[in-house]
Amino acid sequence: MRTITSISGQVETVAVRRSESADAQGIDSLISPSALEVFGKVNVIHLLEKANLAVTLANEKDNILAHASFFDYPVGDLVDQTHWEAFLQKHFRVEQCKPFNTLFLHLFVAETSFAAASLKEIIRYEEIRVYALFLKLAFNFFFVLLWCTAAKITQTLVRLTEPGPQCLALICCRQDHCPRLHVRPARVEDHDDIMQIFTNQTKLLSVINEPYHLAELIGAQNEENHTAVCEVFISGPLILGFLSGYVQYLEYKHFDLTEFDGLYKLQETRHDEPATHSDSREDDSQQQEETQSTGAGAFLEKPNVFCIQFFVIDKNYEMRSVDFIPYVFKLFPDLDFCIITVPTLSPEFPLLQSFLRAPPRPSSSLTCELYVFRRVGLRSVKVRPAVAADQPAVSDLVKNLSLDESLLQDLDLFYETRRDPDGLPLQAFVAQADSQVVGILIIRDEQDIEYIRAHYNIENFIYFSHHSYEEHAQIRHFVLKPSFQHFTKHLFKEVLWLAHKSCLYHRIYPPNQRQENSCVHHLDPILNCAVPVRPRRQIIYPLEELGINTPSRRITEDQAPFALSLISRKLTMEPKVAVNARIVVVGASDTGLSFLEVLCFCPHLRFNRLTLISTHGYPGDYNHEDVGFLSTSHAYSSRDLAQLPLHSCISVVTGKMVGINRKSKLVLVFGGRKVSYDHLILCTGLQYRVPCPTAVDLSQSVTNSQLQTPSAHRRYTGLVPSNLFTLNDLSDCMAARRWLCANFVELEDNAVVYGNSIDVYTTVETLLSLGIQGSRIHLVLPPRKPSSSCFSNPTVAKAVMTTMEKANIQVHHNCLLAQMNNGEHPDPLSSVSFTTDTEPLHLQCGVFINLSNKGVDYDAFRSINDSFLVFDSRLVINATFHTSDSAVSGAGPLTKFSRCYYSDEWSHANFNSKEVGQDLAAMLLPLFDPTLEPPDESASEMDHLIPIYKQAKIQGGKLPGGFNYLHVTKPAATDLTDSPVKRPDIQDRGVVTGRVVTGNYFCLRLDSYELVETLTCMSLKPLPVSNYLSLYGKHQQLLGQLSSRYHQGLIRDLYSFFRQSWCLAVYHDRFSDFEQELRQITATHLQDGLQEESRAALRSSAVKYLTYNRNLLPMFAHPGQL
Repeated sequence: MRTITSISGQVETVAVRRSESADAQGIDSLISPSALEVFGKVNVIHLLEKANLAVTLANEKDNILAHASFFDYPVGDLVDQTHWEAFLQKHFRVEQCKPFNTLFLHLFVAETSFAAASLKEIIRYEEIRVYALFLKLAFNFFFVLLWCTAAKITQTLVRLTEPGPQCLALICCRQDHCPRLHVRPARVEDHDDIMQIFTNQTKLLSVINEPYHLAELIGAQNEENHTAVCEVFISGPLILGFLSGYVQYLEYKHFDLTEFDGLYKLQETRHDEPATHSDSREDDSQQQEETQSTGAGAFLEKPNVFCIQFFVIDKNYEMRSVDFIPYVFKLFPDLDFCIITVPTLSPEFPLLQSFLRAPPRPSSSLTCELYVFRRVGLRSVKVRPAVAADQPAVSDLVKNLSLDESLLQDLDLFYETRRDPDGLPLQAFVAQADSQVVGILIIRDEQDIEYIRAHYNIENFIYFSHHSYEEHAQIRHFVLKPSFQHFTKHLFKEVLWLAHKSCLYHRIYPPNQRQENSCVHHLDPILNCAVPVRPRRQIIYPLEELGINTPSRRITEDQAPFALSLISRKLTMEPKVAVNARIVVVGASDTGLSFLEVLCFCPHLRFNRLTLISTHGYPGDYNHEDVGFLSTSHAYSSRDLAQLPLHSCISVVTGKMVGINRKSKLVLVFGGRKVSYDHLILCTGLQYRVPCPTAVDLSQSVTNSQLQTPSAHRRYTGLVPSNLFTLNDLSDCMAARRWLCANFVELEDNAVVYGNSIDVYTTVETLLSLGIQGSRIHLVLPPRKPSSSCFSNPTVAKAVMTTMEKANIQVHHNCLLAQMNNGEHPDPLSSVSFTTDTEPLHLQCGVFINLSNKGVDYDAFRSINDSFLVFDSRLVINATFHTSDSAVSGAGPLTKFSRCYYSDEWSHANFNSKEVGQDLAAMLLPLFDPTLEPPDESASEMDHLIPIYKQAKIQGGKLPGGFNYLHVTKPAATDLTDSPVKRPDIQDRGVVTGRVVTGNYFCLRLDSYELVETLTCMSLKPLPVSNYLSLYGKHQQLLGQLSSRYHQGLIRDLYSFFRQSWCLAVYHDRFSDFEQELRQITATHLQDGLQEESRAALRSSAVKYLTYNRNLLPMFAHPGQL
């Protein structure tokens, strides 16, 4: 916050911030007739959308006092936006205005009395921001202000031609208002001032507790140790910052420094000349120098790096930190690299935005990050269109890269026809430092922009209507030398300007579905600049019923899925916050994937150290379709995972967690791998485990009632038969499917399916679909609690049993596994025996599929228990996901709430796992996101209330008989009394059509508020699952007066009813926003009692909703169509 004074002496406390679309109305109110004369008629929303930088000055009440919009080309039509540099040099005396250091003012408005003071504040703020991003390119920045009357702040450019262009050109130089900091060697007498900065800005105990340490450091300066301070003159010199650097001889084996020559340089010596070393650190340097012998002599690998040991600067000037960089390189003229190490939990400060982060090696356990700056990065970079003469340099730049031939082919096409093989326009640009080509970017027009708009939420970041179709482009190839990757944002900004584009898109296809032969090296610079775009939930259209009213084929066509990133003009000057905290997620469950999804889609955060530990790797590497066996929660399909940027943002460690070292913060993975963490997230879920036979003597005809209650901690420790499959994930299912096809389908042996969950029925259907006769399948159901059933709908349960009976599948109830191979060697498994309520059951089997004994995996249990985390049949957590260790959190069915909440009937297993993962991410984000308030420690327990979630529990799969099954219901508490739950009020609110026998059963139930709370479908036809999930929680009146029409006998088939075109508006992913708007309108007008105005407002809102979304809802009429 700053204070400004008006002409009349009025004082206001103001904040200068980036403009938002919500500011448009306030900005528009400030446009005066004089502003119109200067800038002409402007569309404020368009300006905010297209400006490289839009800045608003607001007071404490958030009233807008001033606004300025800056572009990278002049206002009006004086000159083509790509040729303004030559235009200025021709007509005005200006030599230092270059594309990388110049912005043009397209609008400035302010309250009259605050105009001068506001402009100064905006320029100061804007200069600081730009300086942070681009000081590395030049040391003086200018703002060319055309037709601006701020004479006190600007200078008039001298004309070189008469009469020349009809405009007034004014320039505002950074040096005049925000001079570059003066950097000089530190002196002992600076000690007290430096200590004051350390005390105010840091908590570095090694400095604060040893106050003379800095004095000794300053006094010990020599050729290898330097200290410096920066100062500004405000009625006298004022020290603002301190830096200490020294020559570094240590070796950084924990980081991948391949792109930085290992921080060494080769020095050739002769055999008769011994290598010389400096006196200081002689032992270390001798150990680090390695000799490479050649025929003529030898090469010494000498350290080529110096390290910044201490750095601190006043927060008001921290955006000017890069003023230090040119100076410190002068102190070490023979060294090419500058490095900084920072703790992983330390927030990234502005100086590091000019450095490149060195990726740590997978085996690294260091608690710090390494940042590197190369001397060549001080050079200015020019971006220009590629010319034919660049081809040899580009070939040399991309050699040895994968897909380099594809890049060179597209470059040849650009030179020859300016179009790709599909006829789409191509544009190529090179980045040049001095006379060397250091980067290339090839883009092509984005022809699928309608598809992208319909399938991805790009409108979260841009106003689509303010961008013409020609302004969207796709990144085809991108290569930039590592030493210049901190110029990436500048490169994209210049390319958008030169190419007359406003948006660049980058598609990331999953590794197993490479559709584009794009050469991108590296991907990280793009991800650091672009924002990830969420995919949209799609409407499944009944194309035959809609006829000509279907959306465009460009929208409905099926394309290979991809993750999408976006770079727009206004994002090129928007910094991202890098988060280096090591966040490790154990378990690729719905909860874990949902948690990672939220973190990866934070547009202003970049998480560099996300790790997923999964037994079989990333689930997106497998095709989810047609595998069968297991039911689904419909949380993530193969397509859903392909549309998420998880593969690019996380490191995947394949293996099982076998231990947790809380003291060293390490996760031990099977095989010896160790994974370091700062925050550990345990969400392994529950797994089916190999059943442990009771080993009773069946010759005595033992029944279940005679058995002792088995211990919950008993586990099978013997040899697992090769034909016994315990299915828990896609990898298990694919392995079982391959084995069955190769070793079982053509034989006569029996298949035994053991378990009592819905998965046993989906497994039976998979066996039938493989061609296995029903008479060969034995379904063995263990005893279950009286009140529990995997089918909450008795109609479905009865139909499934009837279908299996017709297929000659033998079903055995209340069976407990007693012996495998009669207690002899179990591999291969040829027979199994069970105890029942009557006589023992003996079955011959060629394959045994186990879907029983679901609980916490033994290795996960041992890891948790041996690390002394509280475990009470489940991992114990509090309401904020924390375990007894604040660095370890748990979520999902693996966990239970602490008994202090007295809520044993509720756990995360009762809720939608995806929603739980999202809430876990929301709890963690305030630790890293500067835009969020940090968590309040005193109110963390919220009076000992556990969180209750609202999203539906979803279960689906293919049941015996080929029935597609979907069950959606609201979360419900676990019944701890084993008594059936009676809810007579629900029975009267059921809407049921069809029968299971005919394959069109649809049951929908409403709660007491007439909201849809349960939905059950069982159909022989494929289900539009996405559409039906949208019905949950909707009021029956929004569904075409569903209840009243049903009771009037007007609805005989819910499948047909929900295929009608009016329903498609409800299935739209933005309908919930529209619904919320309707509630607000209704609530406002009901209070005022204005019914007629309320109806008009509701109609207007509905028309806007349908008009704005007419690309996906063309079956609805909109204004002007009739």
